[in-house]
Amino acid sequence: MAVNVAVFTWFSIIDEHYSLSVSNSRRIVILGKTGVGKSSLANTIFGEGLFEVGDTVNSETRTCQAETKPVNGGNITLIDTPGFFDTHRSEEEMKSAILRCVTEFAPGPHVFLIVLRVERFTPQEQDVIAKMHQYFSDEFLQYATVLFTHGDQLSEGQTIEERVGDNKPVMELVKKCGGRCHVIDNKYWKNNPQERYRNNQVQVKELLKTIDEMVEANKGGCYTNEMLQAVEERIKQEAQLMRQSGVRMSEEQINQKAKDKVFLGLCLGLACVSVGVVLGGFLVQQRV
Repeated sequence: MAVNVAVFTWFSIIDEHYSLSVSNSRRIVILGKTGVGKSSLANTIFGEGLFEVGDTVNSETRTCQAETKPVNGGNITLIDTPGFFDTHRSEEEMKSAILRCVTEFAPGPHVFLIVLRVERFTPQEQDVIAKMHQYFSDEFLQYATVLFTHGDQLSEGQTIEERVGDNKPVMELVKKCGGRCHVIDNKYWKNNPQERYRNNQVQVKELLKTIDEMVEANKGGCYTNEMLQAVEERIKQEAQLMRQSGVRMSEEQINQKAKDKVFLGLCLGLACVSVGVVLGGFLVQQRV
């Protein structure tokens, strides 16, 4: 079977991000539709332009990008994922790329940020949420908060909670996320206006407070499921096989090669069959 070179390239994640600093930090995965402002959100949270931002509706994030910085006395790793409904890739390629972004950072993320735009919630946005359920599980919302961008679209004096209350599907989503929702504006609120609510510094501080409360409520645990556990186990098995073969590589190189092999197999499987079948194969091998 021919390997899609573009998919393999998308899966080449920079080694240094998978480090001790990442494993010891709070891992936050940013999910959302292409063009919703995920990369700009990451830059707003960190207060500097570490993530590449595109100027069009096409996805600028072609690969998983992760950056780690000390924030409020502890490390935070933001994991920017390729956008849902990216016009440059197929459904299978998009699914594979997003799944790798999550599974790469074992044992799993502490928080998902579901990014939506303030001014609209169309059937396509509803499809994005449905795909998140499909890729992960219903319980991932226990680890999620909804983050709205383009806060300048709020009416004067209006809070995001008031805006959410005007839209039943959005209200239901926020309710499933434990009532957690926040708003920022990557363009107009970065100049620290006098109005406290329309101030990114204030809103990011509130977001980080919510994240701390979520991690505490989950007793410091991270999101995991059979998929993440199976993939992590397969990576360990592949690494052990390479060590036993006497291959001359550093431990870091062995681990990276093992990850590449497992994720390439996942990618090829997703191109032909459903994710459940592929992961079922991982689970069978794990139990053997």
